Amino acid sequence: MRTVSDLLRSKPVVFNNINEDALVIDALQMLNSVNLSYLVVKKGDQFKGIFCERDYSRNVILKGRSSVNTQVKEIMTNDLPLVDTADTVEHCMNLMLSHKARYLLAYNEQQFAGVITIHDLLRQVISNKEAVFDNSMAEQLLNYDEGRKIY
Repeated sequence: MRTVSDLLRSKPVVFNNINEDALVIDALQMLNSVNLSYLVVKKGDQFKGIFCERDYSRNVILKGRSSVNTQVKEIMTNDLPLVDTADTVEHCMNLMLSHKARYLLAYNEQQFAGVITIHDLLRQVISNKEAVFDNSMAEQLLNYDEGRKIY
């Protein structure tokens, strides 16, 4: 069964980093330029959280804040579920489903290793569902109630 480490190795090198002190407008411009849904927020080399489109819509737009004078650290997400690089893809999917999350933070011996996204997991399911999940999990995913969306 594939692991978080396998997923991270198959992803391109992370280049979507932003400093926690950056302005939200700069983060939005970076999201647009890298064509991704999230940025890894750091302070120096230390991981602090992620900034995603949802953070912007819920914590800036809906709260009447301005993207030109709000810092990323004020609105970023920093409470995502954690996985170890040795965890299985199936474990990741269960964690995402139970937490209704789109992202998981991967760690290797307490060192930030990367972000696993719902898209990473879906690519695995589509490419080879038999190698990723046992039959019961594959059936569960295929029968997943579309009314309960994953966020």
